[in-house]
Amino acid sequence: MKKSYLSEKAPRPIGPYSQVVQAGQLLFLAGQIPLTAEGKLLEGDVTSQARQVMENLKSVLEAAGAAMSHVVRTTIFLADLGDFETVNKVYSEYFQEPYPARSTIQAGKLPRGASVEIDAIAVI
Repeated sequence: MKKSYLSEKAPRPIGPYSQVVQAGQLLFLAGQIPLTAEGKLLEGDVTSQARQVMENLKSVLEAAGAAMSHVVRTTIFLADLGDFETVNKVYSEYFQEPYPARSTIQAGKLPRGASVEIDAIAVI
């Protein structure tokens, strides 16, 4: 059995997918790009974009009754792997030890020309 949640504080999905789906005690969060709740791509540097992505993830988790501390796995997609350290710094502001397991990948291109996208899996 699965259930989906929708946060009004995060952008609505731009395709046929859910922001977050719960299956048992697992939450699967769709990749978030730096869109505002109104669906506009946040202009600015990769630091601003990464912060918006993390805030979107936080809002989606809250809609499902969870928090950043419930996240056990993330994947970071970067348009430019040269932004790794900058995104890593922002990422570290949102997670405490033990940190989630994670992969970081340079993607050829991200939706809407975003610099960063992050998805997550959480346990509640």
